[in-house]
Amino acid sequence: MLNRWIQFLLTRARFVLVTGLLVTIAAAAFGLGVFDSLGKGGFDDPKSDSAKELAHERAVFGNKNVDVIAIYRSKDLVASDPQFQAEVEKTLAGIPRGTTTAVLTPWQTKDPGMVSTDKHAVQVLVSLTGETQAQQSDNNDLVMPALKKTDGDLEADIAGPWAVYSGVNETVSSDLARAEAITLPIVLILSLLIFGSLVAASMPVLVGAISVLGALAVVRLITLFGEVSVFSINVISLLGMGLAIDYALFIISRFREELAVLPDEPGASRTAMRATLQTAGRTVLFSGFTVAAAMSALLVFPQNFLRSLGYGGIAAVLVGVTTALTVLPAILILLGRRIDAGRMPWRRNRAVGVDNDHGAWARLAHAVMGRPVIVMAVIIGGLLLVASPFLGVKWGSVDYRVLPPDHPAHVAAEKLNQEFGQEKSTANVLLDTDSARAVSAYVKQAEDVPGVLDVRTVEQKGGETLLRATWSGNSQTDVSRQVVKDLRAIQGPDGEHVLIGGLSANTVDLLASIKSHLPWMGLIIVMVMLVLLFLAFGSVVLPIKAVLMNMLSISASFGVITWIFAGGHLEGFLGYTSTGFLDATQPIFMLAILVGLSMDYEVFLLSRVREQWDRTAGSGMTEAERNTDAVAVGVQKTGRIITSAALLLAVVIGGFSTSGIVFMKMIGVGMLVALLVDATIVRALLVPATMKLLGRWNWWAPAPLRRFWDRYGLREGESGPSVHHRELEHLAG
Repeated sequence: MLNRWIQFLLTRARFVLVTGLLVTIAAAAFGLGVFDSLGKGGFDDPKSDSAKELAHERAVFGNKNVDVIAIYRSKDLVASDPQFQAEVEKTLAGIPRGTTTAVLTPWQTKDPGMVSTDKHAVQVLVSLTGETQAQQSDNNDLVMPALKKTDGDLEADIAGPWAVYSGVNETVSSDLARAEAITLPIVLILSLLIFGSLVAASMPVLVGAISVLGALAVVRLITLFGEVSVFSINVISLLGMGLAIDYALFIISRFREELAVLPDEPGASRTAMRATLQTAGRTVLFSGFTVAAAMSALLVFPQNFLRSLGYGGIAAVLVGVTTALTVLPAILILLGRRIDAGRMPWRRNRAVGVDNDHGAWARLAHAVMGRPVIVMAVIIGGLLLVASPFLGVKWGSVDYRVLPPDHPAHVAAEKLNQEFGQEKSTANVLLDTDSARAVSAYVKQAEDVPGVLDVRTVEQKGGETLLRATWSGNSQTDVSRQVVKDLRAIQGPDGEHVLIGGLSANTVDLLASIKSHLPWMGLIIVMVMLVLLFLAFGSVVLPIKAVLMNMLSISASFGVITWIFAGGHLEGFLGYTSTGFLDATQPIFMLAILVGLSMDYEVFLLSRVREQWDRTAGSGMTEAERNTDAVAVGVQKTGRIITSAALLLAVVIGGFSTSGIVFMKMIGVGMLVALLVDATIVRALLVPATMKLLGRWNWWAPAPLRRFWDRYGLREGESGPSVHHRELEHLAG
């Protein structure tokens, strides 16, 4: 199939290019409208107790969760002054009708905890209407501006879960725009340094732009059939540009290499592109499959947030691969040697595409293979040491501390904690009875739970009772999660299971859901990687080695982010406030992307190693010599390209670390560490060492699998051997 596409492309390059550009324009027109169709929630498991409680609560009582907390302060008036009450109620009257299910003031509830310790401030508890988080988000966008419109000397601060969610979404959007404005020029400059010509340097940016626009269009199509989170844009921005850099580097570097050994004749660019697509093109195709497979593992999770990241990642990868195998080759065929137009002064007297098989990277590989045991021991020991903090990791979910300290929602939360006494957390408890005796019995048991301060009735309706339990402390602490577990251990009036919801309950259910689904994600990733890498290289040993090395580099990255973000180190340098735990969803996202990107480099390196191994068959060299030569040549051919790709991708990822949102900063730092470790220490040192020790076992497969691969394995194409022979002839000449 690949060969048929190559033949079509070589004869219809102009048609492919024009079609690709027209499709891109249409995708941009359609895809840029996706932002109005994206949701802002999706962190819950619909089958969890907290989600069931919320759904049932809404059906019976309407939403009674405290979604927004408005804090009103007066310099001169105290809460007992009628004028203070009148000013607050005048502001609340401006809330659009139909956007809330409850707006509770301290004058209604008579709850002294809703009045500040100095009596000059009060809380107003707001519950939003909406059957889904998307609907609640829309209502929140209407309610929050109304809550801020005050008269007189009244000052308003807005806290609560939806203030945090809105703050996160707004900050992420602005941070991404700023990061792209910073990173894209840097990527272009670095591409210029790497490629040495203006035309070649513009290709990664072009492929990246097409990938992002195409992925946005794909995601908008998905929104027609279901809800997609706004965070899918993050992964599209990251992978769309990041993989475009990798794929453009792979294709352009191989094209220039093939073109350099061909005579200057009219058909040279087509001949070079045929060889390029049968080698680097095949590698890009396989890399795309592996990255897409890793991202598809996110679809096993019930949380729409994680599934949306999977949608965005798959879309970015597939569009990126398609662009790299259609538009980019068409441009290169038409440009030919003009791909090096606008060469920089330092590259004008340097041969383009010519690479010595025995250069610095090959010498490094030979040095490593001379002491493989020592190299492996030092590197594995060092990476395990770096990974060790992850053994003591604590998990949590989003709260106000993920926002920058000066963000209004963060400031409001701090005021809430400082001015109204100790920070408190709550849980909604749904009892299937309105019997005073049964409710009283349950309340007594609930009040005996360690830490619980108060359990009061919110409302009774339709033979059911809604209670609210309160305790001291942040909702994400171990103590809060234990309170939820203890409350759930209490049986209902007739021995039934009691549904309990709220922020702490959401976190308990989120962690339980991730724990139960994570093994399935891991199994999918490992099995798909093993199958794809076997089909690519005909070995069962190399796929296992690749998976183990990925685990090693990713574990080191997780150790670093645990030490920094959960441990509270480098707070001043990185500009964040530690929560003492890691947001449980983000390492899942990182795992999927890092597995894909690591396999990207693994496939690229091993493809060149396998190519050299096949080329030296029948050369008279022993298997040990062939293995050593193949590894050294593979590292030499890919070392500069992988390092360059990692450097460019590091710039893209580094933009995430400038975000004001803690978990976005964590993603940037963690992925940056994993990427640099994988592209340098693992690929340049650990891979040569392990392949030297394994020797001929690198390419081993059981006889039945070997016969299967000989018949169905995905090689470089029917003309692959003749391509190699031509290369040898040109090099010899």
